[in-house]
Parts: sequence; structure tokens; C-alpha cells
Amino acid sequence: MYHPCEESKRFTQISKEVGGVTDKVLSKELKNLEANRLIKRTVYDTFPLTVEYSITAHGLSLENVLDELHFWGLAHRKKILGK
Repeated sequence: MYHPCEESKRFTQISKEVGGVTDKVLSKELKNLEANRLIKRTVYDTFPLTVEYSITAHGLSLENVLDELHFWGLAHRKKILGK
């Protein structure tokens, strides 16, 4: 999932921005990112419960790598998609 951001986001915000992914799949991916310490999940004691996700310093350390991968994908998109 390539979606750099430095601000905290709620699940619904991430879901809308990513698009084309079921909530179940997104939830699983967020749990994997959290387990690998790339994002932090913060739960606020509100009603209803508020949960926000933010990128960690460890996650930000991948920014240059992800940027290069993103630009490579854009440059080779036609070849990859066969168009």
C-alpha cells in the first residue's frame, strides 16, 4: 500500500483514499503495518470510540524507497499493464 502521510487518519478516511479495498482487507493490512511498527494505532476513549492511525518514524524511514518504487511503476506502467 503506497500512501504516505504524516497526519493521523481514521479508518474511514484511509478507506476512502485507498479505494477498491474491502474493509476486511484494509483492516488486515493496517494490523500488519502496525505489527511491523510502520504505523501506530491510537484509540481514544470517546463515544463512539475513536481510532486513528499515524505513520511512525520507522515507517517514515521507507519514504525514499516507496517514492522510487512509485516512480518506477509510473515509468513502466504501460509495459506492466500491456498497453
